[in-house]
Amino acid sequence: MTYFTDFELSDPVKRAIRDMGFEEPSPIQEKAIPPILQGGDVIGQAQTGTGKTAAFGIPVVNKVTNEQHVQALILTPTRELAIQVSGELQKLSVHKRIRTLPIYGGQSIGHQIRALKQGVHVVIGTPGRVLDHIRRQTLKLDRVHTVVLDEADEMLDMGFVEDIETILSHVNHSRQTLLFSATMPYAIRKLSKKYMNQPTMVTINKGEVTAPLVEQRYYKVLERNKIDSLCRIIDSDDVELGILFCRTKKGVAELTEALQARGYLADGLHGDLSQPQRDVVMKKFREASIDFLIATDVAARGIDVQNVSHVINYDIPQDPESYVHRIGRTGRAGRTGLALTLVTPREMKHLRSIEQEIKMSIPSYSVPTLEEVVLKQQSSWKKLVSDTIDSGVARSDLFGPLVQELLTDYTAEEVVQALLTLQFSSDSTVDDPGYQFGETGGAEGMIRFFINVGRNVNLTPKILSEEISRLVGIKASSIGRMDIFDNFTFVDVPEESAPFVYEALRYSRINGARVNLEPAKPRPKRPKRGTTS
Repeated sequence: MTYFTDFELSDPVKRAIRDMGFEEPSPIQEKAIPPILQGGDVIGQAQTGTGKTAAFGIPVVNKVTNEQHVQALILTPTRELAIQVSGELQKLSVHKRIRTLPIYGGQSIGHQIRALKQGVHVVIGTPGRVLDHIRRQTLKLDRVHTVVLDEADEMLDMGFVEDIETILSHVNHSRQTLLFSATMPYAIRKLSKKYMNQPTMVTINKGEVTAPLVEQRYYKVLERNKIDSLCRIIDSDDVELGILFCRTKKGVAELTEALQARGYLADGLHGDLSQPQRDVVMKKFREASIDFLIATDVAARGIDVQNVSHVINYDIPQDPESYVHRIGRTGRAGRTGLALTLVTPREMKHLRSIEQEIKMSIPSYSVPTLEEVVLKQQSSWKKLVSDTIDSGVARSDLFGPLVQELLTDYTAEEVVQALLTLQFSSDSTVDDPGYQFGETGGAEGMIRFFINVGRNVNLTPKILSEEISRLVGIKASSIGRMDIFDNFTFVDVPEESAPFVYEALRYSRINGARVNLEPAKPRPKRPKRGTTS
């Protein structure tokens, strides 16, 4: 086992690490710090939440001296990440007289110019603002000995490649270059070949990222019931702070509005927000004055809040690396985190590719029933009502006449039951699958489907049951009777799974053939012997 005391670090840096309560390095720190300390270029492939900031921050602080000029430059894709990295470096340099400065757009450039003139050792900034200072000649990089490109893939995705290349052209060619990225696309490899000198590659595998401290679950939901299903899930769980991920800015806005309308303390974060608006939302989340932060992947870059208890994929991510990146935002600092993913039938393929990549099967959970939610919430509702009565804030002047009118017509017990029913039954559509398949001729408790292909596409019971199991996430053994003919097929599936089978298989492909799936028509009843038709 490796400890920070095993690294060749100065005493002030070791003291700072000890002050922060760290003893053992994370996998990326253990692998990256030694080659960085040796002075060579290093590429680190690691997601947010793996300790990569300290992986480059510790060697940078260790190397910087008290000479009054900029010695290290760290480029980040977002303002939020620049501030976070600067804060981390300040903690690491608490016993050294080192000044760090985050520079970014949205803040007065005059303030930054004054700070640079007073003398700064480490600059952490976004490419656009760093380039602005270079052009104004307020930032000199000719004596920089270390450059760090943090979350390089995101900087390239955001169109910063030309800015980065211009910035690097102003830095001493004998510098040490460190590049950290969650993914390694061609553009990153091209950049590293051009600007790095025989870099050491450091990679941590997915298993090390998805640490056992993050418990993972998925819930099968229908698209039409998605918001109500989400409300059931979060109402039945103890969420301290939760980040909810949506695929698009429009999705963030719609989910934020829907949750706020239902009384949840939630706010959204997406690319259309101005910097002051973003700051307000993040301040509320850090201070826990809201319970849920709703964000897109890009908007969430650089967020590092330690006490996030839940990450919820409202929209399943498009690729496994995004999934790993997202769930790494919970389970921090030795705390247990929960990663929940809502999966519609058409998204089961995405889930299977994620499971394949992280080399584990994510367990399936059922959306809680109304009874389970009530059981979970009733004590908190009782306390809320009691506190409202005891505090004297109940508005008798406003609601008094209505209360008296209701109590004239109904008993107090009936009124309270009705109010609670209104509160707890707002999401009753969750239990309504929304499909009325009618009588299909299936066995008891089963729905029978007609499929427009059969032996003509080499369909077998094994292939069909495995395909349904893979797409829908049900056990192959739960699938009932199958009748496969030359050009069509009948199959029985459990009634509760029928909506998912219907959504997942209709218009899909089996053995390369386009499939159309419809509820079967029941067989006509044969007339009894001795009767005429």
